[in-house]
Amino acid sequence: MKAAVVKDFTAPLEIQDRPVPEPAPHQVLVRIEASGLCHTDIHAAHGDWPVKPSPPFVPGHEGVGIVEAAGQAVRHVAVGERVAIAWLADACGRCDQCVSGWETLCLRQHNSGYSVDGAYAEYALAHGDYVVPVPEGLDPLDAAPLSCAGVTTYKAVKVSGARPGTRVLVSGIGGLGHLALQYARISGAETIAVDVTDDKLALARELGADHVIDARTQDVAAEVQKLGGAHAAIALAVSNASFQAAYGALRRGGTLVLVALPAGGRLELPVFDTVLNGTSVIGSIVGTREDLAEVFRLHALGRTTVIRESRRLEEVNTCFEDILSGRVTARLVFDLT
Repeated sequence: MKAAVVKDFTAPLEIQDRPVPEPAPHQVLVRIEASGLCHTDIHAAHGDWPVKPSPPFVPGHEGVGIVEAAGQAVRHVAVGERVAIAWLADACGRCDQCVSGWETLCLRQHNSGYSVDGAYAEYALAHGDYVVPVPEGLDPLDAAPLSCAGVTTYKAVKVSGARPGTRVLVSGIGGLGHLALQYARISGAETIAVDVTDDKLALARELGADHVIDARTQDVAAEVQKLGGAHAAIALAVSNASFQAAYGALRRGGTLVLVALPAGGRLELPVFDTVLNGTSVIGSIVGTREDLAEVFRLHALGRTTVIRESRRLEEVNTCFEDILSGRVTARLVFDLT
C-alpha cells in the first residue's frame, strides 16, 4: 500500500510503499477512501507539541473507508461497512472519564496518526470498538473532515452553552470555524464570525453569520461589546492575539472555549477582571464516539455543509504549505479512491 510517512520532524513527508497490515483480534482493516487534513497533522509532523509522536509514523485522524477485514474479537462492525477513524484511536474504557462520558480525557488513550499510525494511507488499522459507522449515503469526502473538524467544533459549541437567546463568537472561519458557525446557528444562537482574510469573511456571510468582523481593521472586543458582548467565544484561530481578543469580547458571565493549539500557545488572564466578571475559560478537545454519531446524523439530515477541496496523497507536502500560508478557505481532503 501507499502511505505518507513522517520520518523526521525537520523533513518533508515521504510517500512510501508498505505492506498492507494484518488486523489483530480487536482490530479492523479499513481501505481508506478519504482522509482529511487537520492542522494537528502538521503539528504532529513538525513535533510542535510538548508530547511528541515517535517517527517514523503515518499521520491522519480523519479517515473514512470500508472495512475489508476484521479480527475475531470484533463484534460491533462488519466487513463491508463504511466507518470513520477519528482522533480517539482507543481508550481504557474503565477509568472514571471513560465511564462518565468523557473518554476523550482518558489518560491511557491512544490517538490516530499520533501515537498509532493513522489514515494518510491506502489502508489503516483501527480498534473495532472505536471506529464510528458512517450513515449510508454520506459522501466519504464530507464524512472525513466531519470526523475531526466537525466533531471538535460540535463539542465546543455544546460545552459553550450555546442556545437560543445567546450570542456566540466564532474566531477563525476556516476548516473548523465554518462548521462551528453552522453548529452555533443550529443551536439557535446569534452568531458573530471573526477572521482576517477576505475569502473566509465572505464564507461566513454565505453561511449566514449574523455579524462579521474583520480583525485586520476592526477592534474585535470593542465591536462585540457594542452588540452586548458574547455569551460564548470559541477560539479556533491559531493565534495568541485572537485568544486575547475573544476573551475581551465576552460579556459578564461569558465563557471562552479554547480549541486551537498554536505552538507555544499562551493566554494571559487578568485575575481581577476574570473573577469580577464571572468569566469561565475552558478547553475543549474533540468529542466522543456518540458526539461523532450525532454529527453524522445532522449532516445526513442536510443541516450542515462541508466546504472542502480534494487533493491527492502525493501532494501532502504542498498541502501543508498551503494550509500554513492561509491559501485554503476551509478543509483539504485526500481522495484515495
